[in-house]
Amino acid sequence: MTFTTSDGLLYAESHEWVDDRADVVRIGITDFAQDELGDIVFVELPAEGVALERGEPFAVVESIKAVSDIYAPVSGTVTAVNETVSDRPELVNEHPFERGWLIELETTDELGHLLEPDEYREQI
Repeated sequence: MTFTTSDGLLYAESHEWVDDRADVVRIGITDFAQDELGDIVFVELPAEGVALERGEPFAVVESIKAVSDIYAPVSGTVTAVNETVSDRPELVNEHPFERGWLIELETTDELGHLLEPDEYREQI
């Protein structure tokens, strides 16, 4: 099976993507991750202003298969939350790289530990 990846993003080994937008990074889960989870029926996101450490869980995604934690690929403070996915969690399945993004962070972390698109494609 082939999964969509975007060349403009960076990836965590735990299947989150990171879009570096200069002042903030936008974070979501990859096409591979949403496919593995199955139909997503609930998304719990942190509040704006919450400080996250790299590797700690920041969201919970419930699907028809399982309840899964989503891990922060970088450290920082949450500056925006995609409230739309709280109301319409299926957007994570339908548009994992666009309308299904989860949070934006003002990061205090370097991004060098994240995978380039080709490295992530080799992992999945």
